[in-house]
Amino acid sequence: QEQLVESGGGLVQPGDSLRLSCAASGRTFSIYQMGWFRQAPGKERESVATIYWGGGRTSYSDSVKGRFTISKDNAKNTVYLQMNSLKPEDTAVYYCAAKPTVYNDYDYWGQGTQVTVSS
Repeated sequence: QEQLVESGGGLVQPGDSLRLSCAASGRTFSIYQMGWFRQAPGKERESVATIYWGGGRTSYSDSVKGRFTISKDNAKNTVYLQMNSLKPEDTAVYYCAAKPTVYNDYDYWGQGTQVTVSS
């Protein structure tokens, strides 16, 4: 069964860094694109960063551009989110998601990992 498992969340102070990881497993897992999303209390879920599995092209939301970096390790079927210069407004549950083919939406989701930025 295909699944995504996230790790790396935690409590940090403003200005600190964190790296999230998301490992995809499953014998038949096919990946076209992966993304990181987040949802803060009382807010809608928003896209943070995406990466195409083949060419590696990335995109970022304006709120994290220049501070966050999405990357991947194809051999490990793992996507990372390096988060630098964290701000209190980055506090949210972060989810990774996978789009199996160009014809799919984000069909697979991880369980989420909490990131809290507070002094």
